[in-house]
Amino acid sequence: MKPLPRTARASIVCAALGAAACALPALHPPSPTPWATAGLLAALYALCELPARCRVLGRTVGGSFFPVLLAAALLLPPAAAALTALPGGLLARVEEPPAGWRRAWRAASTALAAWAAAHAAGALGTGTALGTAGGSPDMPRALLGALAAALVFCLVLTALDSGIRAAADRLPLRAALRHGLLGRALAPHLVHGLAGLMMGVLWRSPHGPAAALLVLLPMYLSCWVFAQYHRERAAHQATIRALVQAVDIKDSYTRGHSERVGHASVLIARELGMDGDRLDTVRFAGILHDVGKLGVPTRVLRKDGPLTPEERRIIELHPEYGHEMIRGIGFLDEARDAVLHHHERIDGSGYPYGLRGEQIPECARVVAVADAFDAMTSTRTYSRARPVATALAELRRCAGSQFDPRMVDALVRALDREGWQTAVTADDPGAQVPAPRAPGPLTAKTQEPA
Repeated sequence: MKPLPRTARASIVCAALGAAACALPALHPPSPTPWATAGLLAALYALCELPARCRVLGRTVGGSFFPVLLAAALLLPPAAAALTALPGGLLARVEEPPAGWRRAWRAASTALAAWAAAHAAGALGTGTALGTAGGSPDMPRALLGALAAALVFCLVLTALDSGIRAAADRLPLRAALRHGLLGRALAPHLVHGLAGLMMGVLWRSPHGPAAALLVLLPMYLSCWVFAQYHRERAAHQATIRALVQAVDIKDSYTRGHSERVGHASVLIARELGMDGDRLDTVRFAGILHDVGKLGVPTRVLRKDGPLTPEERRIIELHPEYGHEMIRGIGFLDEARDAVLHHHERIDGSGYPYGLRGEQIPECARVVAVADAFDAMTSTRTYSRARPVATALAELRRCAGSQFDPRMVDALVRALDREGWQTAVTADDPGAQVPAPRAPGPLTAKTQEPA
């Protein structure tokens, strides 16, 4: 188990102290806390988190269930809303150790987010807009308050989670914020905000809390579906990691190459305007482009001298091997084409089928550029790394014959903005690097077992 850095532990302690400071006013005697409402909402949130702790139900029931907290932000004063989040946060399931620290963080961060959301709702007068047992709600104002509360809740949680990620993984804050996935989290939180609004309106209606509970079942089912999607996605990631690790074990000369090609492919794809699932497909294709090397004899992959014509023909089968290996993995549909065709050339002189121009799938043209770029900028046991500028100049020279010029231009623009961290991929980074197997700018790439 990787120890939790001191900065991460300090961040958790600070968050816990902040959450306590936010919740304590609810316990002060003059505070007008509606304890019946606060207690019931706190119990509901804790009850929604409990199934995930069960060994049987935890496999199917998802974690975060925020409509109750957002309803609390609309119905309660900020301090009471923060207090409502604490029991469920402390009972929440955690996937990795240290469990105590993670639960403390979960409770503190959700309490702070609920407190901030309640302030946002209160500033817009959402509590009175929900109506009373004898009056009808002011829906436009209530809807505005609910959306504002959900937005603030999402922003606070994302900022806090990014901060703890930066502290725990020792990442730059900008990188942690980029991985915080605000864009993907915002829509679900806004939906939870609408569910919280429905709960709040029904809670204040003549039907009371019992009617508000009816909102929970469909929302809980939708959260279950969402959690299943994320579990399936995690299984996909594990499958890809296992395949890449197997390639790295077999061909240690190119260790790390697959991940870097995946990263470079994403840089190109983003410049081309790809996003969402399309971006994931390109990344998977880049990571798995050499998976077919598992079908190539190890003696050929690790040969130090020049390849014979027969050995070259064996090497050139690896795209077809890779295509067959991942044929049965449904979520890799388009990535399979990139694995099969990433050694095709624009002028038709590539392999395995000699496709040319637009006949080559777009994803394969992206991976081809990323693959060649990383091969040129990485030091291996048979060739020295070239400077990034030299590699880009070589890609430009071969654009239109070997590579798609659009992909080359996209990589150049991306690297101008974000830069590139080269790495040694041989087993022994300090080893002497002999002369390349064959002369020529990019022929070194085609001579290598990749």
